[in-house]
Amino acid sequence: MAKTVAVIGAGASGLTALKCCLDEGLQPTCFERSEDFGGLWRFQECDINGQASIYKSLTINTSKEMMSYSDFPIPKDFPNYMHHSKVMEYFRMYAKHFNLLEYIRFKACVCQISKRPDFPATGQWEVVTEMYGKRESAIFDAIMVCTGHHVYPYFPLDSFPVELGVRILCMFTQKQIPLILATLFPRVKKFKGKIIHSREYKHPEEFRDQRILVIGLGNSGADISVDLSHITKQIFLSTRTGTWVVNRVSDDGYPLDVVHFTRFKTLLRQNLPVALVNLWGERKLNTRFNHDNYGIKPQHRFLSRYPIAADDLPNAIISGRVLMKPNVREFTERGVIFEDDSQEENIDVVIFATGYNFSFPFIDDSVINVRNNQVPLYKFVFPPHLERPTLAIIGLLQPLGAIMPIAELQARWATRVFKGLIKLPPVDAMMDDIAKKLKKNEKWYAPSQHISLQVQYVDHVDELASLSGVKPDLLHLFLTDPKLAWKVFFGPCSPVQFRLNGPGKWDGARDAILTQNERIVKATKTRAVHALVCTGAHATSVSCLLIKAIGCFAVLALLVALL
Repeated sequence: MAKTVAVIGAGASGLTALKCCLDEGLQPTCFERSEDFGGLWRFQECDINGQASIYKSLTINTSKEMMSYSDFPIPKDFPNYMHHSKVMEYFRMYAKHFNLLEYIRFKACVCQISKRPDFPATGQWEVVTEMYGKRESAIFDAIMVCTGHHVYPYFPLDSFPVELGVRILCMFTQKQIPLILATLFPRVKKFKGKIIHSREYKHPEEFRDQRILVIGLGNSGADISVDLSHITKQIFLSTRTGTWVVNRVSDDGYPLDVVHFTRFKTLLRQNLPVALVNLWGERKLNTRFNHDNYGIKPQHRFLSRYPIAADDLPNAIISGRVLMKPNVREFTERGVIFEDDSQEENIDVVIFATGYNFSFPFIDDSVINVRNNQVPLYKFVFPPHLERPTLAIIGLLQPLGAIMPIAELQARWATRVFKGLIKLPPVDAMMDDIAKKLKKNEKWYAPSQHISLQVQYVDHVDELASLSGVKPDLLHLFLTDPKLAWKVFFGPCSPVQFRLNGPGKWDGARDAILTQNERIVKATKTRAVHALVCTGAHATSVSCLLIKAIGCFAVLALLVALL
């Protein structure tokens, strides 16, 4: 049974991994290469090679009720969608409350993790770290890697082998990348302006009155384009495939994930024809603005790729601050030619908002072998071929939803595997599960850089919760606590639901679920409003209640029929 655990990285995943180790009576030591915790969410004025990086205006696109750790709700006066500074404030509260700081070694860079010679018998690892120029070695019973996948910038090296290109780029600093990129990517070679990756973007001020091309229509590409559009001469936003755009503010002003990430709606999605769900989703999004008319209609259907949360992008497009453009075909010395033969001259800066690759340079390829942004991990956590399951990768996936609750469930499961309380299936069964998931993703989603990491939020948290024995028992709840059962089934599938029963049960879970709506509304209702009788609104709420009641009876009938 494992006792000592090395946690690599003190970001969103590393913090909860530490806490889960302590909950299970393990002895964790966290190695953090920077001088503070927070990982991706800790803003720094300078882009530091080897560390995640964000821009000053970044606001999270998952709401507080859906991104909180399961036994530590975010305060009700915090905004529903938090600026990165508020996310860090929450992390500091969490670390202080559970006394996590004393287990973190800052400025400790992990150089190498390797199996001990007696690994088949002990499952132990040797961890080599460097602090202030001095190397140290220590032995641990288990490892939790929590380094994320937003460190190594990805560039579309169409004219160069991807694996070799990635390996070469990872060897250079951010300042050297434009030169290397020009060598590896001939279409950029002619361009005499400035070239950066989105991870280097911090503030809009340095780009004032410039003409800028942003390549890539993901969340970062859209955010940066809008952020820059207020002070630049013109923003051109280039996209190869287009995308569906959702608004953080959904029905009745509630957060998008609170409204749609419910077990009831997940059940509908799983059972209704895909064509019908696609039609519903596309019509709903086009009701706000016609994606075709705005030049961003994608080549794929609604369910085939994750949408982006870009509330202000339509406003920037309709006001002319952002002009949508197709994929780049060729660069000139001061301009660019697009695939539709249109061209723009006098481009000052090109920003590649093209995402990231992930890598584990401190672990030998025989342990974890990353190829083309794919790595075989059982349930996205355990390498299946290890003689002992004492290495867990936490947070290496791309959910349609918040990563924090998933990382926490992964860590809760992994620590119990380390202790021998949960057994993993045979290697063949794990490899079969990995292959099935990849095949399903390749069938379901349009091709993308991280297709192997994509998961549906509710489906995946329930799967992980089942592995640890903490998934809510809906039938039992409907029979013993109908009020709570109603919230669990029809309300948002929030992390606190996984503290109702099983290992790690929290006595405050029920109350936290029943008071979710108060915390959501408290953050927006900052001015007292006298209640008025509104017949239309009352009728709408009655209709919604009736629909939910019918759905509830239908589910109960199905459960009775199955019994």
